[in-house]
Amino acid sequence: MPTMNMVQALNAALDCKLAQDADCLIFGEDVGYFGGVFRVTEGLQARHGRKRCFDAPISEGGIIATAIGMGAFGLRPVVEIQFADYILPAFDQLVSEAARLRYRSNGEFWAPITVRSPYGGGIFGGQTHSQSPEAIFAHVTGLKTVIPSNPFDAKGLLIAAIEDDDPVIFLEPKRLYNGPFDGRHDRPAASWADHAAAEVPDGRYVVPLGSAAVVREGEAATVLAYGTMVHVALAGIADSGIDAELIDLRSIVPLDIETIVDSVGKTGRCVIVHEASRFGGFGGELSALVQERCFYHLEAPIERVAGYDIPYPHAFEWDYFPGPRRVAAALARVMEGG
Repeated sequence: MPTMNMVQALNAALDCKLAQDADCLIFGEDVGYFGGVFRVTEGLQARHGRKRCFDAPISEGGIIATAIGMGAFGLRPVVEIQFADYILPAFDQLVSEAARLRYRSNGEFWAPITVRSPYGGGIFGGQTHSQSPEAIFAHVTGLKTVIPSNPFDAKGLLIAAIEDDDPVIFLEPKRLYNGPFDGRHDRPAASWADHAAAEVPDGRYVVPLGSAAVVREGEAATVLAYGTMVHVALAGIADSGIDAELIDLRSIVPLDIETIVDSVGKTGRCVIVHEASRFGGFGGELSALVQERCFYHLEAPIERVAGYDIPYPHAFEWDYFPGPRRVAAALARVMEGG
């Protein structure tokens, strides 16, 4: 199998669907001739033509509204919003139209659209290029939200998202784009580029939405994470010396609650890690779900490790991110709790 980083794996997924499905097309901000600001769509216009991969005006509401109309007509559009922060001007289209279309029309119309966007921090992009808004989308009934942590999953999840009949928000962690990331937050972005991240099969395969992965088996505690934080959590577990089980959620809607319950029921302890700020973050929902379903198994209070409740700090983003030391400290606390 070829070895790919996440950018290459995502490009391969898009190339595969354009080749296999005449109803699939790609448009958005700088995705055509330029190949995307992070090069995810590089070469697709040359291979598949300007009618299948093309640029759109910088109008996020217009991009997503057009995609909804295309989806209702029978196409499967994949749109790129250049940064996840920029989706907010299109929020009404996503909430009031895309998420509700199937229900409002009694199944007569639907919106099989995929909205791709670079997500999270790590490139010193400042407050408007670095946010992690997954909890906002998870709150909207009718939207699915997917966040891969490695190239193999990225390709399989993106193909599954494109083939899904409901709207999918596909968030791509920028810190994972160009090569292996060992979870240490004291490395500047420029030093990551080893570029050989994982073996990724050629052709079509899917990773089902709503299927979590057990990244590391363990008996002492359960760590729940997704995206970049999977790698941070893995480093924190190694530093802690605690035999923790690590679960990569892969998608937060739909959520694989069965895998979570099985793990916490076994370990009796739970640590939740995400990059977004703590208050109102998706970790709060995860904590409530674990408490509701695993109360009699829990040996200690659930711990959350997250970004701080402050505006995104441009100059101090590496201090803002949850790092291995904070994960290790949370694991130590849950072990002391019982």
